[in-house]
Amino acid sequence: MIIPKPVHLVRSPGVFTLSPTSAIAASGDALPVARLLQSYVDLPLREDGDVVLEVEGAGEGYTLSVTPSSVRLRGSVAGLRHAVQSLRQLISGSEIPAVEVRDEPRFAWRGAMIDVARHFLPLPYLRRLVDQIALYKLNVLHLHLTDDQGWRMPIDRYPALTSVGGWRTESMIGPAGGSAYDGIPHGGAYTKVELRSLVAYAAARGVTVVPEIEMPGHARAALAAYPELGNFPGRTLPVWTGWGVSDALFGVQEKTFAFLRDVLSEVLEVFPSPHIHIGGDECPAVEWETSPLAATRVAAEGLPGASALHGWFLGRISEFLVSQGRHPICWDDGENPHGLPRQAAVMIWRDPRHGLEAVRRGHHLVMAPFRSTYLDYPQSAEGEPPGQPAAVVSLEDVYRNDPLPASWDAECAARVLGTQGQLWTEFVRTPEHAEYLAFPRLCALAESAWSVERDWTDFSSRLAAHAPMLAEVAPHHRPLDGNLTP
Repeated sequence: MIIPKPVHLVRSPGVFTLSPTSAIAASGDALPVARLLQSYVDLPLREDGDVVLEVEGAGEGYTLSVTPSSVRLRGSVAGLRHAVQSLRQLISGSEIPAVEVRDEPRFAWRGAMIDVARHFLPLPYLRRLVDQIALYKLNVLHLHLTDDQGWRMPIDRYPALTSVGGWRTESMIGPAGGSAYDGIPHGGAYTKVELRSLVAYAAARGVTVVPEIEMPGHARAALAAYPELGNFPGRTLPVWTGWGVSDALFGVQEKTFAFLRDVLSEVLEVFPSPHIHIGGDECPAVEWETSPLAATRVAAEGLPGASALHGWFLGRISEFLVSQGRHPICWDDGENPHGLPRQAAVMIWRDPRHGLEAVRRGHHLVMAPFRSTYLDYPQSAEGEPPGQPAAVVSLEDVYRNDPLPASWDAECAARVLGTQGQLWTEFVRTPEHAEYLAFPRLCALAESAWSVERDWTDFSSRLAAHAPMLAEVAPHHRPLDGNLTP
C-alpha cells in the first residue's frame, strides 16, 4: 500500500492494534520526529511506549518493523521522518499490518515546484502542499516567487517590488498570444514572517523550501517597480498582464547588480536552502541588442555580442551566491547551454537529451522535462479544465519519467540530483484547482524519484488501494477513474 514503493517490504501474519495504552517512546534527536508522528496519530509520549523511534545511521534510509506487539522505526532523523510517512499510509483505523520495511531513496532531489507569481496562492495552501508532498517523501518545495506577472516576496530595501510589482490590472484569458482579458486586478505578497513560518513548517516535515528569483528575463514586475534597473531606464512599463515570454530584461549596469545582490541577501536571510534558484531561461536578447547600456557593457567585457550577456549575467550572480555559501541553480531550455555558469546546477525542462549535454559540460542536474513533469498540462485529451495547449501529461506519462536513462554512464549518472514536478499557474486561480492538477500525478512523480524498481501495473494497484487516504489528504484531486489501467 505504500507510495512510493519501498526497496524491500515483507508482509507477516497479524496486526498491531493501536489501543488506549499505546504510546510513543523517543528521546534526544528522535523527539521532534515523535512530535511529527503525534500530529498524525493521537498517542502520548512515554518511556515504555510500544511505538519506538530510534535514531541511527545517516542518509535518508530507514527501517520499519511492525509486529503484533510493537512498532519500531529506525533511521537518521531524515530517515525517521520517511518512516513516519510510511507508517501513516499503513494505518487503517486502529490497525497496522505486520510488516518489515527497509527503504532508501534513489535520488536526493525529489521536488515539487509551485508558481505563485502568475497567480498568488495563500499561505495555508502552501502549508497543506508541504504536508501532501511530505507524505510521498518529496523533499523539495520549489517556490517560484517572481515573474513578469508578479513579485511575491517583500524586500525591505525595495518596497515597491510588492506594492507595485505585486499587482497587475488584469489577467489574460486563455493561452499566450490571445487578446481576451478578465478585467480583474490580481496580486498579493507574503510577509517575511509567513515565509519563515513556511520554511520552519516544511523543515519539520523534511522538506526544504528552495526560493526562485527570476533573472535576467521574466523581470517585468521588478522593472515596473524600478524602471531604472532595465535596459532603457527612462521607460515605464506596467506589470505584465499577458502570458508567455516578455522581451523585458534586467539591464547590465552596476545599479542592477547592486539591486540583485541586495535582493538575494534578503532572500538568503529567510531561506536557509543550500540551493537558490535564479531562473535563467527564456531570455530573448532583443533589448540587449538595442540598448546603449548593454552595448557599453559588451565592449567593456570584451564579449562577442549581446547574446553573450546571458551567461555573463548569470555568472556574476552565481559567483555572488557561491561567495555566500550557497549553490545557484537555473533553468536550462537548451537555447544557450554553453553560456550557463559551470558552478550552477541546471533544471532541464525542454528536452531530456539536454540533460546529457549538461552533465557532460560538468553541471549537476535536476530532470524536469515538460512532457512528463509539467502538471499545468491537461491530464487527458477530454473533459479537463483549461490548461496549456498542445500536449497531455497523463498520470502514466509522469510515472514513466526516468530521471536517469539506463544508457548514461556512471560519471554522468553521478551528476543527476533527481527530478521534480512543475505546476505553473497561468490557468490556476484557486488552491482547489492546483490540488486537482497536482494529484495523483505527484504520487507518480514521487515514485519515479524514490523507487529503483517500478512497474506501472503494480503502482496502479497500490494507488487504487490508497484512494481513501488520497481523498483525505488531497480531497480536490482528480478522480482516479480514467487515470488507471483496468
